[in-house]
Amino acid sequence: MNIESRLSELVTGLPDGIAEGVALGTGLADGFDLYPSPLGEVVVTFNIEGVSSVDLANDGYEERFARRHGRGLLRAEPPSAWGRHIPEAVEAGTPGKLPVDLRSRTPFQARILRIAASIPKGEVRPYVWLAREAERPGAARAVGSTMARNPVPLIIPCHRVVRSDGHLGEYSLGGAHNKWELLTHEGVEPARLEELAEHHVRVQGDPSTGVYCLPTCHVIRGSGEWNVVDFASTDKARSQGFRSCPECRPG
Repeated sequence: MNIESRLSELVTGLPDGIAEGVALGTGLADGFDLYPSPLGEVVVTFNIEGVSSVDLANDGYEERFARRHGRGLLRAEPPSAWGRHIPEAVEAGTPGKLPVDLRSRTPFQARILRIAASIPKGEVRPYVWLAREAERPGAARAVGSTMARNPVPLIIPCHRVVRSDGHLGEYSLGGAHNKWELLTHEGVEPARLEELAEHHVRVQGDPSTGVYCLPTCHVIRGSGEWNVVDFASTDKARSQGFRSCPECRPG
């Protein structure tokens, strides 16, 4: 039996006699549909609050959803506007106008996820950056845990969040190789990021502008390679007279 057939049969957790429309409207079950993505077909689930999860359309998805969310799952059409916005959000890697259901997250986690949604396509940010943007500079470890539990990967782009030491790190949607693939799809060079991390490069500066940036910022990537200076920290960049980029805000 293929995955679509298995998902179509899933009504886990619904009491006998409960109509599908009632189950969806009252929160006993979420609806789902299948969408293309750079990683192949994914299952996107939704309820009256918004999109509730994204997962790979492979064996075991239904059990994972029930375990994580404690609700049933039914094949359903999303609201008409969402039907257009869901594939756009998956491809763009940001919710845009699409509502997202983050009720299962704590207020801090929800805030971190919304900040992650602002990371531009083709760029990455370290855990410590998200913690600082949330005004919790000591919470980098909690940021990492939040990314690992992101219920809506691809739509909230946790693949654009890397470890504070610059290494790519793990990825909840199928593993680190999928993170590598997504970043490559977006024009990031994962091998280059790993090399910079190995050499302890945290920020890069352009002497012609006096600005230092995170390595994937579009500002520094517009500079010629011959005109880029590597720094192991923001303090070292500032000590050389460079100022922080207002676009990527490296600190």
